[in-house]
Amino acid sequence: MRGEPSCPRCGGRVRAPGLFADSWQCAAHGSVQPLQPVIPPSVEALTAVVQRTHVPVWMPWPLPVGWLFTGIAYAGDDRGGGRASAVACSGPGPLGGPGELILVAEELGVGLGARYAGLEGPDPGSYLNVEKPPQTKVLAAGRPTPLWHVSGTPTDRAAFAGEALGMWLWAVMWPEQSSLLMYEELVLTDLRDAGAEIDLVPCGALSPRLMRP
Repeated sequence: MRGEPSCPRCGGRVRAPGLFADSWQCAAHGSVQPLQPVIPPSVEALTAVVQRTHVPVWMPWPLPVGWLFTGIAYAGDDRGGGRASAVACSGPGPLGGPGELILVAEELGVGLGARYAGLEGPDPGSYLNVEKPPQTKVLAAGRPTPLWHVSGTPTDRAAFAGEALGMWLWAVMWPEQSSLLMYEELVLTDLRDAGAEIDLVPCGALSPRLMRP
């Protein structure tokens, strides 16, 4: 059964726009962009989100060897379109065992990336020290994109954040050791520009991280 929209920052229930508010409301976080229910990974799911979102839909492409697309989510509604996207991929970790990656693109203040990173604030803020050189770089939509390590995350994961195409770009990985993947010159494609190549994306089972980070 399809679920209901939720708060992108805490996963709590949200109230639809009505007489007293013209935006979706979370009791804890006020006005939010509603996180739409996660649906099982498929080419159709990817295509649907790509058509609705106003932000990039990032995916490592080509995917690392043995990795699969394992889910997608977006925050936004029918009036304003998607204001944040989250793509999950899973595969063998660099040091053995399973690894998981969630890539988030979002407008300022949405808070979806911070939620997956395990942080309170909607944006990286003081958890990101941009005065220091970036810890890694990716190629995002053909552009070298610096990413900084995000401090303050739970010990079971690692997070990096930066800016790409005018939006926040978050990369959150489980377990923490899987962050080694971020040092392998990862190439990210905005699936809005992928065209027919979307049909080639290999799909796996839905990642529970998308619903319970």
